[in-house]
Amino acid sequence: MNVEELKRIREKSQKEMDLRSGEKAIKVVVGMATCGIAAGARPVMAAIKDELAKQNAKDVSVTQSGCAGFCEQEPLVDVFRPGETKITYGKVNPDKARKIVVEHILGGRAVNEFIFAWEK
Repeated sequence: MNVEELKRIREKSQKEMDLRSGEKAIKVVVGMATCGIAAGARPVMAAIKDELAKQNAKDVSVTQSGCAGFCEQEPLVDVFRPGETKITYGKVNPDKARKIVVEHILGGRAVNEFIFAWEK
């Protein structure tokens, strides 16, 4: 391994850490309790982080939560955009997750056909 390869690995790791920590303008929370993991939450979280990286997204944090009590709707993804209503997407798969990133998280338009709940 040369210095340039190590720098690329470091940059990639830093971007990954930036997505998982810190207070950012937009917050995405993936349900990662046993029920969520069994329903496919790990590939959903990976797809969200991958799409955010591909889109070179800034000011977005991706975290995880425990069980929300809606196991039949897992994997669940909550999107918190400043000044907007929290939206919870249900039965999310990696393809839906990528669409949510592009249209809602980055584009500001909720993906109505995937919404499970929202706070008023």
